[in-house]
Amino acid sequence: MNPYLEISMKKRIDRTLEKLQKNNMGAHYVNTRAEALSLIKDLLEEGNTVTHGGSVTLQEIGVPALLKEGPYNYLDRSREGITPEEIEQLYRDTFSADVFLTSTNAITENGELYNVDGNGNRVSALIFGPKKVIVVAGYNKLVHNINDAVQRIKLIAAPPNCERLSRNTPCAVTGRCASTEKPDAYLCDGCASSDRICCSYVITAAQRVPGRIQVILVGESLGY
Repeated sequence: MNPYLEISMKKRIDRTLEKLQKNNMGAHYVNTRAEALSLIKDLLEEGNTVTHGGSVTLQEIGVPALLKEGPYNYLDRSREGITPEEIEQLYRDTFSADVFLTSTNAITENGELYNVDGNGNRVSALIFGPKKVIVVAGYNKLVHNINDAVQRIKLIAAPPNCERLSRNTPCAVTGRCASTEKPDAYLCDGCASSDRICCSYVITAAQRVPGRIQVILVGESLGY
């Protein structure tokens, strides 16, 4: 990263970490994905029941391999031969897990997490259930406010995710949410496709249980 951009970004990150802490969330900054993986390992305990949402970020930093190889009870949603029925049960078992790992679609400088989900299992676990939630995000997901977070999903995150998941949606074709063509579009506006992945919209403005959510911001671009 250009050194002057890095200085500017670090100031934004510092503000965000401060606001996350005020919102009762743990807040950490690391420079690299390797450091992020090491910190995750420190936040886990031997014997923990752990699982995670579908996340390119977690794949990029090596979380699935860590959980498979470590001394944990890993609820593996990607294990070979798993059936749709077993996946659905795993989603339900997630609520009683010790730790749930996920990324986030956007983090605001006000210390808010903004997420849009298709099935709803990821945002459900973020809100309630697992004793601890570890959120990992690259600096590319940092935005000024919720309005910017909404636009980030519609223009940056949703289109490549639909491509990755082979969804038949307008954004997979055009590279932007159909609602961006509407002058009066609102937060939840989207397409009418049966493959739509933008179904549940969740803003985590604060955490009632102090420290239940631990946010790790990484000084690398990760995920979408």
